[in-house]
Amino acid sequence: MHEVAIMTETVAIACASAKQQNATKIVGLTMRIGAMSGVVPEALSFAFEAVAGGTLAEQAKLIIEMVPVTCYCAQCDRPFTPLDLFDECPLCGNLSQQILSGKEVELKSLEVI
Repeated sequence: MHEVAIMTETVAIACASAKQQNATKIVGLTMRIGAMSGVVPEALSFAFEAVAGGTLAEQAKLIIEMVPVTCYCAQCDRPFTPLDLFDECPLCGNLSQQILSGKEVELKSLEVI
């Protein structure tokens, strides 16, 4: 379950950032998780509850924003949302070879007091 490792590092980064700002508590964390990242949001939330205990993030609210997959068609020079990983461009039928979004695993924002 790599969600525990992801959340362990995320909480460590959040706590370090909060300490740099002389914060006494982390109120909320917002994460962006791509649909192709392989991260299960429910497992990430569970890992957060387990990892945040005893830290500045102990009572923080975790918000997870899912990022859909967006591909780029070089033939049409435009982005499109595929129905599955190997979907064709809806205009020209070419397979996309470039993924613009959907693989993210990032800490977007941190709310501290």
